[in-house]
Amino acid sequence: MLSDKEKAFIEYWEENRLKEKSIYKLVSPGFSIGLCIGIAILLAFNSGWYERANMAAQAESSPWILVIGIIAIVVFTGFFYKKFRWEMNEQAYRELKAKNEAEQKKAKDNTE
Repeated sequence: MLSDKEKAFIEYWEENRLKEKSIYKLVSPGFSIGLCIGIAILLAFNSGWYERANMAAQAESSPWILVIGIIAIVVFTGFFYKKFRWEMNEQAYRELKAKNEAEQKKAKDNTE
């Protein structure tokens, strides 16, 4: 027997699964995680905890490369996080649907 929470999830996911798969919805919620990682990289880079790496980075690379790298990390992390969450919800939905169908089939067999 499905709980009320599981039934509510099935109803929600049937209505919103295609909306949640849109490109904007896939990227936007994960931006905060990506921004946290990017800020941590900038803080580590500017803190000077490893002076030799700091000197090499300042001598050989452009600040634009760092900015482009952090933007790439933010976009990738945002996309990957939301895609992972969508896949987990889809798997839970399919498992609950299969469980529900098996219970209905069992109930139907018992009544016959």
